Amino acid sequence: MNGLAIVLISIAVLGGGYLFYGRWLVKKWGIDPKKKTPAYEHEDGQDYVPAPKQIVFAHQFSTIAGAGPVTGPIIAAAFGWVPALLWILVGGVFFGAVQDFGALYASVKNEGKSIGLIIEKYIGKTGKRLFLMFCWVFSLLVVAAFSDMVASTFNASLSKAYSIGAPVAVTAATTPGAAAGSISIFYIIGAVLFGLFLKYVKPNQVVMFFSGIAMFVAMMAAGMACPIYLNKMQWLLVVFAYIFFAAVVPMWILMQPRDYLSSFLLIFMILGAVVGIFMTRPDMNINAFNGFNVNGKMLFPTLFVTIACGAVSGFHSLVSSGTSSKQVRNEKDILPIGYGAMMLESLLAVAALVVAGAAAKGGKLPDGTPFQIFSAGVAGFFEKFGMSAYVAKCSMTMCVSALCLTTLDSVARIGRMSMQELLYDEDGKAHTPVTKFLTNKYVATVITLACGFALSLGGYNNIWSLFGSANQLLAALVLIALAVFLKTTGREGWMLYVPMTFMLVVTMTALVMAVVNIFAKAGAGKFVFLTDGLQLIIAVMLMALAVMVAYHCLRKLFEKPEKQSKTKASAKNADAE
Repeated sequence: MNGLAIVLISIAVLGGGYLFYGRWLVKKWGIDPKKKTPAYEHEDGQDYVPAPKQIVFAHQFSTIAGAGPVTGPIIAAAFGWVPALLWILVGGVFFGAVQDFGALYASVKNEGKSIGLIIEKYIGKTGKRLFLMFCWVFSLLVVAAFSDMVASTFNASLSKAYSIGAPVAVTAATTPGAAAGSISIFYIIGAVLFGLFLKYVKPNQVVMFFSGIAMFVAMMAAGMACPIYLNKMQWLLVVFAYIFFAAVVPMWILMQPRDYLSSFLLIFMILGAVVGIFMTRPDMNINAFNGFNVNGKMLFPTLFVTIACGAVSGFHSLVSSGTSSKQVRNEKDILPIGYGAMMLESLLAVAALVVAGAAAKGGKLPDGTPFQIFSAGVAGFFEKFGMSAYVAKCSMTMCVSALCLTTLDSVARIGRMSMQELLYDEDGKAHTPVTKFLTNKYVATVITLACGFALSLGGYNNIWSLFGSANQLLAALVLIALAVFLKTTGREGWMLYVPMTFMLVVTMTALVMAVVNIFAKAGAGKFVFLTDGLQLIIAVMLMALAVMVAYHCLRKLFEKPEKQSKTKASAKNADAE
Protein backbone atom coordinates (compact mmCIF):
# COMPACT_ATOMS: atom_id res chain seq x y z
CA MET A 1 0.00 0.00 0.00
CA ASN A 2 1.10 3.57 -0.65
CA GLY A 3 2.45 5.41 2.39
CA LEU A 4 0.69 8.64 1.44
CA ALA A 5 -2.71 6.96 1.65
CA ILE A 6 -1.86 5.66 5.13
CA VAL A 7 -0.90 9.15 6.32
CA LEU A 8 -4.03 10.74 4.85
CA ILE A 9 -6.30 8.13 6.45
CA SER A 10 -4.50 8.61 9.77
CA ILE A 11 -4.87 12.41 9.66
CA ALA A 12 -8.61 11.99 9.03
CA VAL A 13 -8.99 9.51 11.91
CA LEU A 14 -6.91 11.49 14.41
CA GLY A 15 -8.49 14.81 13.41
CA GLY A 16 -11.94 13.29 13.70
CA GLY A 17 -11.06 11.86 17.11
CA TYR A 18 -10.14 15.32 18.38
CA LEU A 19 -13.11 17.15 16.86
CA PHE A 20 -15.77 14.62 17.82
CA TYR A 21 -14.67 12.29 20.61
CA GLY A 22 -12.51 14.87 22.41
CA ARG A 23 -15.24 17.51 22.36
CA TRP A 24 -17.80 14.88 23.41
CA LEU A 25 -15.70 14.15 26.50
CA VAL A 26 -15.65 17.87 27.32
CA LYS A 27 -19.45 17.97 27.16
CA LYS A 28 -19.77 14.85 29.31
CA TRP A 29 -17.34 15.99 32.00
CA GLY A 30 -17.76 19.77 31.81
CA ILE A 31 -15.32 22.69 32.01
CA ASP A 32 -15.62 26.16 33.53
CA PRO A 33 -13.69 28.79 31.50
CA LYS A 34 -14.37 31.39 34.21
CA LYS A 35 -12.92 29.42 37.09
CA LYS A 36 -9.44 30.37 38.33
CA THR A 37 -7.01 27.53 37.59
CA PRO A 38 -4.41 26.13 40.05
CA ALA A 39 -1.66 27.97 38.14
CA TYR A 40 -3.13 31.22 39.47
CA GLU A 41 -4.51 29.98 42.80
CA HIS A 42 -1.16 28.52 43.89
CA GLU A 43 1.24 30.58 41.79
CA ASP A 44 4.69 30.30 43.38
CA GLY A 45 7.11 31.08 40.58
CA GLN A 46 8.53 27.54 40.86
CA ASP A 47 6.12 24.79 39.77
CA TYR A 48 2.84 26.74 39.58
CA VAL A 49 3.48 29.22 36.77
CA PRO A 50 0.63 30.36 34.43
CA ALA A 51 1.68 30.15 30.80
CA PRO A 52 0.06 30.78 27.39
CA LYS A 53 -1.69 27.84 25.77
CA GLN A 54 1.01 27.56 23.10
CA ILE A 55 3.77 27.17 25.69
CA VAL A 56 1.88 24.59 27.76
CA PHE A 57 1.00 22.66 24.58
CA ALA A 58 4.67 22.77 23.57
CA HIS A 59 5.66 21.50 27.05
CA GLN A 60 3.10 18.69 26.95
CA PHE A 61 3.94 17.57 23.43
CA SER A 62 7.71 17.94 23.76
CA THR A 63 7.71 15.93 26.99
CA ILE A 64 5.39 13.08 25.98
CA ALA A 65 6.96 12.71 22.51
CA GLY A 66 9.93 10.77 23.81
CA ALA A 67 11.63 7.84 22.15
CA GLY A 68 8.44 5.78 22.10
CA PRO A 69 6.58 7.11 19.03
CA VAL A 70 9.64 6.41 16.88
CA THR A 71 10.98 3.25 18.53
CA GLY A 72 7.76 1.34 19.26
CA PRO A 73 6.08 1.38 15.82
CA ILE A 74 9.30 0.41 14.01
CA ILE A 75 9.95 -2.54 16.34
CA ALA A 76 6.29 -3.60 16.16
CA ALA A 77 6.43 -3.54 12.35
CA ALA A 78 7.81 -7.09 12.70
CA PHE A 79 4.15 -8.18 13.04
CA GLY A 80 3.21 -6.21 9.91
CA TRP A 81 2.24 -2.59 9.35
CA VAL A 82 -1.54 -3.22 9.59
CA PRO A 83 -1.72 -4.32 13.28
CA ALA A 84 0.76 -1.60 14.22
CA LEU A 85 -1.27 1.08 12.42
CA LEU A 86 -4.59 -0.10 13.87
CA TRP A 87 -3.26 -0.02 17.43
CA ILE A 88 -1.79 3.47 16.94
CA LEU A 89 -5.10 4.87 15.67
CA VAL A 90 -7.50 3.03 17.99
CA GLY A 91 -5.20 3.33 20.99
CA GLY A 92 -4.45 6.98 20.32
CA VAL A 93 -8.07 8.13 20.00
CA PHE A 94 -9.80 5.94 22.60
CA PHE A 95 -7.01 5.06 25.06
CA GLY A 96 -4.04 7.43 25.11
CA ALA A 97 -5.71 10.77 24.43
CA VAL A 98 -8.50 9.98 26.90
CA GLN A 99 -5.95 9.17 29.59
CA ASP A 100 -3.86 12.30 28.91
CA PHE A 101 -6.90 14.56 28.77
CA GLY A 102 -8.47 12.88 31.82
CA ALA A 103 -5.32 13.17 33.94
CA LEU A 104 -4.91 16.86 33.05
CA TYR A 105 -8.61 17.51 33.67
CA ALA A 106 -8.64 15.73 37.04
CA SER A 107 -5.49 17.53 38.18
CA VAL A 108 -6.75 20.99 37.19
CA LYS A 109 -9.99 20.25 39.04
CA ASN A 110 -7.97 19.24 42.12
CA GLU A 111 -5.59 22.14 42.72
CA GLY A 112 -2.99 20.88 40.24
CA LYS A 113 -2.32 17.77 42.33
CA SER A 114 -0.56 14.75 40.89
CA ILE A 115 -2.39 11.51 40.21
CA GLY A 116 -0.97 10.10 43.45
CA LEU A 117 -2.54 12.83 45.56
CA ILE A 118 -5.80 12.54 43.61
CA ILE A 119 -5.83 8.84 44.50
CA GLU A 120 -5.40 9.78 48.16
CA LYS A 121 -8.40 12.12 47.98
CA TYR A 122 -10.79 9.73 46.27
CA ILE A 123 -9.42 6.29 47.18
CA GLY A 124 -7.34 6.55 50.33
CA LYS A 125 -3.86 7.05 51.80
CA THR A 126 -2.73 3.46 51.24
CA GLY A 127 -3.58 3.64 47.54
CA LYS A 128 -1.71 6.93 47.27
CA ARG A 129 1.49 5.61 48.86
CA LEU A 130 1.48 2.46 46.74
CA PHE A 131 0.90 4.47 43.57
CA LEU A 132 3.63 7.00 44.39
CA MET A 133 6.06 4.16 45.06
CA PHE A 134 5.15 2.69 41.67
CA CYS A 135 5.66 6.10 39.99
CA TRP A 136 9.03 6.62 41.63
CA VAL A 137 10.34 3.22 40.55
CA PHE A 138 8.96 3.83 37.06
CA SER A 139 10.70 7.22 36.87
CA LEU A 140 14.01 5.45 37.52
CA LEU A 141 13.43 3.25 34.47
CA VAL A 142 12.65 6.28 32.30
CA VAL A 143 15.73 8.17 33.50
CA ALA A 144 17.95 5.14 32.93
CA ALA A 145 16.67 4.24 29.47
CA PHE A 146 16.50 7.73 27.98
CA SER A 147 19.77 9.05 29.43
CA ASP A 148 21.61 6.06 27.98
CA MET A 149 19.98 6.72 24.58
CA VAL A 150 21.04 10.37 24.61
CA ALA A 151 24.62 9.60 25.67
CA SER A 152 24.87 6.92 22.97
CA THR A 153 23.55 9.33 20.35
CA PHE A 154 25.98 12.13 21.28
CA ASN A 155 28.98 9.79 21.64
CA ALA A 156 31.64 10.91 19.17
CA SER A 157 34.60 8.53 19.10
CA LEU A 158 37.15 9.70 16.54
CA SER A 159 40.55 8.25 15.84
CA LYS A 160 42.19 11.16 17.70
CA ALA A 161 41.18 13.07 20.81
CA TYR A 162 39.86 16.53 20.01
CA SER A 163 39.10 19.27 22.47
CA ILE A 164 36.07 21.51 22.23
CA GLY A 165 36.49 23.90 19.32
CA ALA A 166 39.65 22.22 17.99
CA PRO A 167 39.95 22.22 14.18
CA VAL A 168 38.72 19.02 12.60
CA ALA A 169 37.52 17.91 9.19
CA VAL A 170 33.82 17.84 9.95
CA THR A 171 31.78 15.43 7.86
CA ALA A 172 28.24 14.15 8.12
CA ALA A 173 29.56 10.61 8.38
CA THR A 174 31.62 11.23 11.51
CA THR A 175 30.06 14.01 13.54
CA PRO A 176 26.23 14.14 13.54
CA GLY A 177 26.24 13.01 17.17
CA ALA A 178 28.93 15.51 18.16
CA ALA A 179 27.06 18.32 16.43
CA ALA A 180 23.75 17.25 18.01
CA GLY A 181 25.36 17.28 21.44
CA SER A 182 26.73 20.76 20.80
CA ILE A 183 23.31 21.97 19.62
CA SER A 184 21.81 20.61 22.84
CA ILE A 185 24.26 22.61 24.95
CA PHE A 186 23.42 25.77 23.00
CA TYR A 187 19.73 24.91 23.41
CA ILE A 188 20.06 24.86 27.19
CA ILE A 189 21.87 28.21 27.26
CA GLY A 190 19.46 29.70 24.73
CA ALA A 191 16.44 28.43 26.66
CA VAL A 192 17.58 30.21 29.84
CA LEU A 193 18.09 33.47 27.90
CA PHE A 194 14.73 33.04 26.17
CA GLY A 195 13.08 32.38 29.54
CA LEU A 196 14.48 35.62 30.93
CA PHE A 197 13.25 37.41 27.79
CA LEU A 198 9.72 36.04 28.26
CA LYS A 199 9.71 36.76 31.99
CA TYR A 200 10.82 40.37 31.92
CA VAL A 201 10.02 41.65 28.40
CA LYS A 202 6.64 39.85 28.20
CA PRO A 203 6.40 39.87 24.36
CA ASN A 204 3.12 39.26 22.54
CA GLN A 205 2.48 35.98 20.75
CA VAL A 206 3.80 37.19 17.37
CA VAL A 207 7.07 38.54 18.78
CA MET A 208 7.49 35.39 20.91
CA PHE A 209 7.01 33.17 17.84
CA PHE A 210 9.50 34.95 15.58
CA SER A 211 11.98 35.36 18.43
CA GLY A 212 11.75 31.63 19.03
CA ILE A 213 12.34 30.90 15.33
CA ALA A 214 15.41 33.16 15.31
CA MET A 215 16.78 31.51 18.46
CA PHE A 216 16.11 28.07 16.98
CA VAL A 217 18.04 28.83 13.77
CA ALA A 218 20.93 30.45 15.65
CA MET A 219 21.36 27.49 18.02
CA MET A 220 21.25 24.96 15.18
CA ALA A 221 23.87 26.89 13.20
CA ALA A 222 26.16 27.39 16.21
CA GLY A 223 25.96 23.73 17.20
CA MET A 224 26.78 22.46 13.71
CA ALA A 225 29.71 24.86 13.46
CA CYS A 226 31.18 23.82 16.83
CA PRO A 227 30.70 20.06 17.41
CA ILE A 228 31.67 18.78 20.87
CA TYR A 229 33.62 15.51 21.07
CA LEU A 230 33.00 13.55 24.26
CA ASN A 231 32.73 9.81 24.87
CA LYS A 232 29.57 8.11 26.10
CA MET A 233 30.39 8.23 29.82
CA GLN A 234 31.30 11.90 29.63
CA TRP A 235 28.02 12.67 27.90
CA LEU A 236 26.16 10.59 30.48
CA LEU A 237 27.59 12.76 33.24
CA VAL A 238 26.67 15.92 31.31
CA VAL A 239 23.10 14.66 30.80
CA PHE A 240 22.65 13.91 34.52
CA ALA A 241 24.08 17.30 35.48
CA TYR A 242 21.59 18.94 33.12
CA ILE A 243 18.53 17.05 34.35
CA PHE A 244 19.49 17.78 37.97
CA PHE A 245 19.53 21.48 37.12
CA ALA A 246 16.24 21.18 35.21
CA ALA A 247 14.59 19.39 38.14
CA VAL A 248 15.32 22.05 40.77
CA VAL A 249 15.12 25.45 39.01
CA PRO A 250 11.79 27.28 38.52
CA MET A 251 9.78 26.17 35.49
CA TRP A 252 10.00 29.54 33.74
CA ILE A 253 13.81 29.64 33.74
CA LEU A 254 14.42 26.48 31.71
CA MET A 255 11.63 23.99 31.11
CA GLN A 256 8.96 26.31 29.70
CA PRO A 257 11.25 28.12 27.24
CA ARG A 258 13.15 24.95 26.32
CA ASP A 259 9.94 23.06 25.57
CA TYR A 260 8.67 25.98 23.49
CA LEU A 261 11.90 26.08 21.47
CA SER A 262 12.01 22.28 21.20
CA SER A 263 8.50 22.29 19.76
CA PHE A 264 9.90 24.02 16.66
CA LEU A 265 12.43 21.22 16.31
CA LEU A 266 9.88 18.44 16.78
CA ILE A 267 7.26 19.99 14.50
CA PHE A 268 10.04 20.56 11.94
CA MET A 269 10.77 16.83 12.11
CA ILE A 270 7.12 15.79 11.81
CA LEU A 271 6.52 18.18 8.92
CA GLY A 272 9.67 16.91 7.23
CA ALA A 273 8.45 13.33 7.52
CA VAL A 274 4.87 14.07 6.44
CA VAL A 275 5.80 16.47 3.61
CA GLY A 276 8.46 14.00 2.46
CA ILE A 277 5.83 11.27 2.33
CA PHE A 278 3.51 13.59 0.37
CA MET A 279 6.26 14.47 -2.11
CA THR A 280 7.74 11.00 -2.66
CA ARG A 281 4.58 8.88 -2.12
CA PRO A 282 6.60 5.84 -0.99
CA ASP A 283 5.27 2.30 -1.00
CA MET A 284 5.22 0.16 2.12
CA ASN A 285 7.93 -2.42 1.49
CA ILE A 286 7.03 -4.53 4.50
CA ASN A 287 4.25 -7.08 4.78
CA ALA A 288 0.81 -5.99 5.93
CA PHE A 289 0.63 -8.92 8.38
CA ASN A 290 3.25 -11.48 9.37
CA GLY A 291 1.21 -13.64 11.71
CA PHE A 292 0.35 -13.89 15.39
CA ASN A 293 3.72 -15.42 16.34
CA VAL A 294 6.87 -13.73 15.02
CA ASN A 295 10.37 -14.71 16.14
CA GLY A 296 8.95 -16.49 19.17
CA LYS A 297 6.90 -13.48 20.33
CA MET A 298 3.10 -13.46 20.40
CA LEU A 299 1.21 -10.51 18.95
CA PHE A 300 -0.76 -10.41 22.21
CA PRO A 301 0.50 -8.91 24.43
CA THR A 302 3.77 -7.90 22.71
CA LEU A 303 2.29 -5.45 20.19
CA PHE A 304 0.39 -3.48 22.84
CA VAL A 305 3.42 -3.19 25.10
CA THR A 306 5.88 -2.38 22.31
CA ILE A 307 3.84 0.53 20.95
CA ALA A 308 3.30 2.71 24.00
CA CYS A 309 3.84 6.38 23.13
CA GLY A 310 1.77 6.98 20.01
CA ALA A 311 -1.06 4.78 21.32
CA VAL A 312 -1.22 4.98 25.13
CA SER A 313 1.51 5.67 27.66
CA GLY A 314 1.21 5.86 31.43
CA PHE A 315 4.10 8.31 31.57
CA HIS A 316 1.90 10.91 29.85
CA SER A 317 -0.40 11.01 32.87
CA LEU A 318 2.54 11.96 35.10
CA VAL A 319 3.29 14.87 32.78
CA SER A 320 -0.36 15.96 32.56
CA SER A 321 -0.86 15.94 36.33
CA GLY A 322 2.70 16.63 37.42
CA THR A 323 3.77 19.68 35.40
CA SER A 324 1.27 20.70 32.69
CA SER A 325 -1.69 21.12 35.06
CA LYS A 326 0.29 23.66 37.08
CA GLN A 327 0.70 25.90 34.03
CA VAL A 328 -2.81 25.90 32.47
CA ARG A 329 -4.29 29.42 32.43
CA ASN A 330 -7.86 28.49 31.44
CA GLU A 331 -9.87 25.26 31.64
CA LYS A 332 -10.83 25.58 27.97
CA ASP A 333 -7.14 24.92 27.13
CA ILE A 334 -7.29 21.42 28.67
CA LEU A 335 -8.67 19.78 25.49
CA PRO A 336 -6.04 21.04 23.00
CA ILE A 337 -3.21 20.48 25.50
CA GLY A 338 -4.27 17.06 26.80
CA TYR A 339 -6.10 15.49 23.86
CA GLY A 340 -4.51 17.49 21.03
CA ALA A 341 -0.89 16.82 21.95
CA MET A 342 -1.60 13.08 21.98
CA MET A 343 -3.13 13.23 18.49
CA LEU A 344 0.01 14.91 17.18
CA GLU A 345 2.15 12.25 18.82
CA SER A 346 0.06 9.51 17.20
CA LEU A 347 0.69 11.18 13.83
CA LEU A 348 4.42 11.06 14.56
CA ALA A 349 4.10 7.32 15.28
CA VAL A 350 2.31 6.79 11.94
CA ALA A 351 5.01 8.79 10.13
CA ALA A 352 7.73 6.66 11.77
CA LEU A 353 5.95 3.48 10.65
CA VAL A 354 5.64 4.73 7.05
CA VAL A 355 9.23 6.01 6.88
CA ALA A 356 10.50 2.63 8.10
CA GLY A 357 8.23 0.78 5.68
CA ALA A 358 9.51 2.87 2.78
CA ALA A 359 13.14 2.21 3.75
CA ALA A 360 12.63 -1.56 3.86
CA LYS A 361 13.92 -3.83 1.11
CA GLY A 362 12.60 -7.27 0.34
CA GLY A 363 10.18 -7.03 3.24
CA LYS A 364 12.97 -6.46 5.77
CA LEU A 365 13.87 -3.25 7.61
CA PRO A 366 17.37 -1.79 7.18
CA ASP A 367 20.03 -2.60 9.75
CA GLY A 368 20.34 -0.21 12.68
CA THR A 369 18.32 1.04 15.61
CA PRO A 370 14.81 2.45 15.09
CA PHE A 371 16.26 5.94 15.64
CA GLN A 372 18.85 5.40 12.91
CA ILE A 373 16.26 4.02 10.48
CA PHE A 374 13.88 6.92 11.05
CA SER A 375 16.62 9.57 11.04
CA ALA A 376 18.14 8.28 7.82
CA GLY A 377 14.72 8.12 6.14
CA VAL A 378 13.67 11.66 7.02
CA ALA A 379 17.17 13.01 6.32
CA GLY A 380 16.81 11.48 2.86
CA PHE A 381 13.60 13.49 2.38
CA PHE A 382 15.40 16.68 3.42
CA GLU A 383 18.21 15.99 0.97
CA LYS A 384 15.65 15.72 -1.84
CA PHE A 385 14.44 19.19 -0.85
CA GLY A 386 17.97 20.55 -1.42
CA MET A 387 19.39 20.36 2.12
CA SER A 388 23.00 19.20 2.41
CA ALA A 389 23.61 15.70 3.74
CA TYR A 390 25.53 17.06 6.76
CA VAL A 391 22.83 19.52 7.80
CA ALA A 392 20.10 16.91 7.23
CA LYS A 393 21.81 14.24 9.35
CA CYS A 394 22.75 16.66 12.12
CA SER A 395 19.21 18.07 12.21
CA MET A 396 17.60 14.64 12.44
CA THR A 397 20.07 13.40 15.05
CA MET A 398 19.25 16.45 17.14
CA CYS A 399 15.52 15.94 16.63
CA VAL A 400 15.48 12.38 17.91
CA SER A 401 17.77 13.24 20.84
CA ALA A 402 15.51 16.20 21.70
CA LEU A 403 12.67 13.69 22.06
CA CYS A 404 14.61 12.04 24.88
CA LEU A 405 15.96 15.21 26.50
CA THR A 406 12.57 16.87 26.81
CA THR A 407 11.30 13.73 28.50
CA LEU A 408 14.30 13.51 30.82
CA ASP A 409 14.08 17.02 32.24
CA SER A 410 10.42 16.51 33.12
CA VAL A 411 10.73 12.98 34.52
CA ALA A 412 13.59 14.10 36.78
CA ARG A 413 11.26 16.69 38.30
CA ILE A 414 8.37 14.20 38.45
CA GLY A 415 10.56 11.57 40.13
CA ARG A 416 11.69 14.11 42.72
CA MET A 417 8.10 15.20 43.39
CA SER A 418 6.92 11.57 43.67
CA MET A 419 9.57 10.87 46.31
CA GLN A 420 8.64 14.01 48.24
CA GLU A 421 4.92 13.26 48.15
CA LEU A 422 5.59 9.67 49.22
CA LEU A 423 7.41 10.82 52.36
CA TYR A 424 5.19 13.74 53.33
CA ASP A 425 2.87 13.36 56.33
CA GLU A 426 -0.91 13.61 56.16
CA ASP A 427 -0.82 17.40 56.06
CA GLY A 428 1.47 17.38 53.04
CA LYS A 429 4.57 18.41 55.00
CA ALA A 430 7.67 16.78 56.48
CA HIS A 431 8.00 16.97 60.27
CA THR A 432 10.77 14.61 61.41
CA PRO A 433 14.45 15.47 60.80
CA VAL A 434 14.83 12.44 58.51
CA THR A 435 11.83 13.24 56.30
CA LYS A 436 12.79 16.92 56.19
CA PHE A 437 16.20 15.93 54.92
CA LEU A 438 14.95 13.37 52.38
CA THR A 439 12.19 15.65 51.05
CA ASN A 440 14.56 18.56 50.47
CA LYS A 441 14.26 19.11 46.71
CA TYR A 442 18.02 18.86 46.17
CA VAL A 443 18.40 15.69 48.23
CA ALA A 444 15.33 14.02 46.70
CA THR A 445 16.60 14.87 43.22
CA VAL A 446 20.09 13.50 43.93
CA ILE A 447 18.70 10.23 45.32
CA THR A 448 16.36 9.78 42.36
CA LEU A 449 19.02 10.52 39.76
CA ALA A 450 21.66 8.41 41.53
CA CYS A 451 19.37 5.37 41.32
CA GLY A 452 18.60 6.14 37.68
CA PHE A 453 22.31 6.49 36.91
CA ALA A 454 23.05 3.07 38.42
CA LEU A 455 20.36 1.50 36.24
CA SER A 456 21.61 3.30 33.12
CA LEU A 457 25.00 1.58 33.37
CA GLY A 458 23.36 -1.63 32.15
CA GLY A 459 22.28 0.01 28.86
CA TYR A 460 18.77 0.75 27.65
CA ASN A 461 18.52 -2.54 25.73
CA ASN A 462 18.46 -4.41 29.02
CA ILE A 463 15.58 -2.43 30.52
CA TRP A 464 13.53 -1.31 27.49
CA SER A 465 11.09 -4.23 27.56
CA LEU A 466 10.59 -3.80 31.31
CA PHE A 467 10.11 -0.07 30.82
CA GLY A 468 7.43 -0.74 28.17
CA SER A 469 5.49 -3.11 30.41
CA ALA A 470 5.73 -0.79 33.42
CA ASN A 471 4.67 2.16 31.28
CA GLN A 472 1.53 0.43 30.04
CA LEU A 473 0.74 -0.92 33.49
CA LEU A 474 0.90 2.64 34.80
CA ALA A 475 -1.63 3.62 32.11
CA ALA A 476 -4.01 0.91 33.34
CA LEU A 477 -3.73 2.10 36.95
CA VAL A 478 -4.27 5.74 35.99
CA LEU A 479 -7.36 4.87 33.94
CA ILE A 480 -8.80 3.00 36.94
CA ALA A 481 -8.05 5.95 39.24
CA LEU A 482 -9.66 8.39 36.77
CA ALA A 483 -12.76 6.20 36.62
CA VAL A 484 -13.01 6.45 40.42
CA PHE A 485 -12.58 10.24 40.29
CA LEU A 486 -15.31 10.59 37.65
CA LYS A 487 -17.75 8.34 39.50
CA THR A 488 -17.09 9.96 42.87
CA THR A 489 -17.65 13.46 41.47
CA GLY A 490 -20.87 12.50 39.69
CA ARG A 491 -19.41 12.43 36.16
CA GLU A 492 -19.77 9.63 33.62
CA GLY A 493 -16.71 7.38 33.44
CA TRP A 494 -17.96 4.27 31.67
CA MET A 495 -15.88 5.13 28.59
CA LEU A 496 -12.76 4.24 30.61
CA TYR A 497 -13.85 0.73 31.60
CA VAL A 498 -12.79 -1.07 28.39
CA PRO A 499 -9.40 0.73 28.09
CA MET A 500 -8.50 0.17 31.75
CA THR A 501 -9.48 -3.52 31.70
CA PHE A 502 -7.68 -4.21 28.43
CA MET A 503 -4.47 -2.49 29.52
CA LEU A 504 -4.47 -4.23 32.91
CA VAL A 505 -4.78 -7.67 31.27
CA VAL A 506 -2.16 -6.86 28.61
CA THR A 507 0.48 -5.56 30.99
CA MET A 508 0.09 -8.16 33.72
CA THR A 509 0.37 -10.86 31.04
CA ALA A 510 3.51 -9.25 29.64
CA LEU A 511 5.15 -8.95 33.08
CA VAL A 512 4.35 -12.57 33.95
CA MET A 513 5.88 -13.66 30.63
CA ALA A 514 8.97 -11.54 31.35
CA VAL A 515 9.44 -13.18 34.76
CA VAL A 516 9.00 -16.64 33.23
CA ASN A 517 11.65 -15.84 30.60
CA ILE A 518 14.10 -14.67 33.27
CA PHE A 519 13.64 -17.92 35.21
CA ALA A 520 14.12 -19.82 31.94
CA LYS A 521 17.46 -18.08 31.45
CA ALA A 522 18.43 -19.02 34.99
CA GLY A 523 17.56 -22.64 34.28
CA ALA A 524 19.74 -22.54 31.17
CA GLY A 525 22.67 -21.10 33.11
CA LYS A 526 22.52 -17.73 31.30
CA PHE A 527 21.34 -15.64 34.26
CA VAL A 528 23.33 -12.41 34.81
CA PHE A 529 22.51 -10.70 38.12
CA LEU A 530 23.46 -7.15 37.07
CA THR A 531 20.90 -7.19 34.26
CA ASP A 532 18.52 -10.15 34.69
CA GLY A 533 18.55 -10.06 38.49
CA LEU A 534 17.76 -6.34 38.63
CA GLN A 535 15.01 -6.75 36.05
CA LEU A 536 13.51 -9.62 38.05
CA ILE A 537 13.47 -7.57 41.27
CA ILE A 538 11.87 -4.57 39.58
CA ALA A 539 9.37 -6.70 37.64
CA VAL A 540 8.16 -8.48 40.78
CA MET A 541 8.02 -5.17 42.68
CA LEU A 542 5.97 -3.53 39.91
CA MET A 543 3.57 -6.46 39.75
CA ALA A 544 3.04 -6.46 43.50
CA LEU A 545 2.51 -2.70 43.64
CA ALA A 546 0.17 -2.83 40.64
CA VAL A 547 -1.99 -5.56 42.16
CA MET A 548 -2.32 -3.64 45.43
CA VAL A 549 -3.08 -0.31 43.70
CA ALA A 550 -5.62 -1.95 41.38
CA TYR A 551 -7.29 -3.68 44.33
CA HIS A 552 -7.75 -0.43 46.27
CA CYS A 553 -8.98 1.45 43.20
CA LEU A 554 -11.37 -1.21 41.95
CA ARG A 555 -12.80 -1.76 45.44
CA LYS A 556 -13.59 1.95 45.61
CA LEU A 557 -14.96 2.00 42.05
CA PHE A 558 -17.46 -0.79 42.64
CA GLU A 559 -18.40 -0.19 46.28
CA LYS A 560 -22.03 0.41 47.16
CA PRO A 561 -23.38 3.90 46.35
CA GLU A 562 -24.26 4.72 49.96
CA LYS A 563 -20.63 4.32 50.98
CA GLN A 564 -19.62 6.93 48.42
CA SER A 565 -22.17 9.57 49.38
CA LYS A 566 -19.91 11.47 51.79
CA THR A 567 -16.93 11.38 49.42
CA LYS A 568 -19.06 12.49 46.47
CA ALA A 569 -20.55 15.39 48.39
CA SER A 570 -17.16 16.64 49.59
CA ALA A 571 -15.69 16.26 46.10
CA LYS A 572 -18.50 18.31 44.56
CA ASN A 573 -18.04 21.01 47.16
CA ALA A 574 -14.31 21.12 46.48
CA ASP A 575 -14.95 21.30 42.74
CA ALA A 576 -17.35 24.20 43.20
CA GLU A 577 -14.98 26.26 45.32
